[in-house]
Amino acid sequence: QVQLVESGGGLVQAGGSLRLSCAASGRTLSDYAVGWFRQAPGKEREFVAAITWSGGNTYYADSVKGRFTISRDNAKNTVYLQMNSLKPEDTAVYYCKAGANSWGQGTQVTVSS
Repeated sequence: QVQLVESGGGLVQAGGSLRLSCAASGRTLSDYAVGWFRQAPGKEREFVAAITWSGGNTYYADSVKGRFTISRDNAKNTVYLQMNSLKPEDTAVYYCKAGANSWGQGTQVTVSS
């Protein structure tokens, strides 16, 4: 099973940018499609973005389309989420997921107004 570690979260003002990383160990990440999800306080975990194993196809939630970009570097065993034009409603813990049920521990993103 692949182990995942997210990083890159933090506090940023509205309109700012952050880049999240999801680093894998234990197995090569290129074996998996990878998704980013987020969970805000008191809300259900929701889908943010996903990328196929080759990087050839990407998918986004409507709420982040045009602002967030998912990418991967299989040589570095890492998937990224570039987040631009951040809004206070993007505040959440962000998780990456590989395959059916391998989750990271999450990284906090806080966007101040």
